[in-house]
Amino acid sequence: MTKVTNLSDESCRTAFTNRLSAILTDQGETSEASDALANKAVFTLRTYDLGPRPFAIAAPSGTDYRFFVDRQGTECVLTLYGRRKGFVSYTNNLTYIATQPVPGCACADS
Repeated sequence: MTKVTNLSDESCRTAFTNRLSAILTDQGETSEASDALANKAVFTLRTYDLGPRPFAIAAPSGTDYRFFVDRQGTECVLTLYGRRKGFVSYTNNLTYIATQPVPGCACADS
């Protein structure tokens, strides 16, 4: 597990936001909600140094999503590994639910 170190760069921030929004849309969130959630998550990740750890997003649909960033070769990869709505929880930490490479972003272990 890593963290993105250059979210202040426009190309990385745009790619990360777009990939995050795409994953949320694929999970059934509206495009408007996905865009807003992705922008808020990127703002939070840029503002607070959370280190290399998972992060969660609570959607207005009532679903909570759990993500982490990892490195595959030279690329940063955004991974959705869990979601929960009400009392129904689904976690897949073997093949994951969704994975998107984030071009233009750099990752570090600390």
